[in-house]
Order: sequence, then structure tokens, then C-alpha cells
Amino acid sequence: MSFMKVLMVCLGNICRSPLAHGILESMIEKRGLHWSVDSCGTSGFHDGELPDVRSIEVAKLNGLDITNQRSRKLTREDTQKFDLLIAMDQSNYNDIKRVASKDNHSKIKMLLNYSYPGENRKVPDPYYEGGFDRVYELIDRACKALVMQHA
Repeated sequence: MSFMKVLMVCLGNICRSPLAHGILESMIEKRGLHWSVDSCGTSGFHDGELPDVRSIEVAKLNGLDITNQRSRKLTREDTQKFDLLIAMDQSNYNDIKRVASKDNHSKIKMLLNYSYPGENRKVPDPYYEGGFDRVYELIDRACKALVMQHA
């Protein structure tokens, strides 16, 4: 198995991408994969902040601790050093493309395309439409499919 670096990306890096980071990290550890995972946001609005308390709570209910994560903004260097750049929605996907050079565009993927291939579904923003439990379930299912596809 080869080493792979995965970056989970949403807008603020306090709700969806920290959950995806924690969920995938747990799966990597359980399967003994030689992968690393990180997360960031396209906005930088919350640089240095902990994940949203509701993301921390839903993660904890599912046996995960994401309190070691801190929000940070996506950089061009990220788009070069990570093997997969996983967007939570189309807006994030487009923002990653703007930051990345064209030769790195093939590394950018929509997370829910792993569980709903080719549908370009978004991971809903848990504040407004998804709810934190539902968003956790969607991310968990997609991360399982991601691991199955790339492991």
C-alpha cells in the first residue's frame, strides 16, 4: 500500500471538513493504512479556531475526538503536496480549482461522489440544511467508499 495524503476542504473549516478529517483519520487508523489526512477551509474566516461545538459533539457521540484540530485556510502549497483534495460542495470545489495550478485539478474531488458517483451532491451546511447528525452520516458513508476505492 502506498502512502497517500488527503485534504478535506469546506468553507470555514469548522463544521464539515473537521468531521471528514476526523472520520477518515479514524478509518485510516483502524485499517492500518499508510495515509495522512488534514483539513482546511477556502475562506480563512475562522483561522486558528476549534471546530464548531456541534461538530465536536456529534464526533464525540460517534467515538471521535476532533478537538486537536484548528481551522486554517487552503494554500497553493496544499494543492501541490496533497494527493487528494476533497471538496464538500461545488463552491469549495471551484475555490480549490482557483487556488490550484491546472496540473493539480485532477486531484480535486467532490466527497459525496464517492457514495453517489457522478451526482456532484454537496455535503449540506449543517447550520442551515443538513443538521450535524445527518451531515456526519453522509460524510461517514462517503469516507467508507473513499477508503474502499483507494485502499
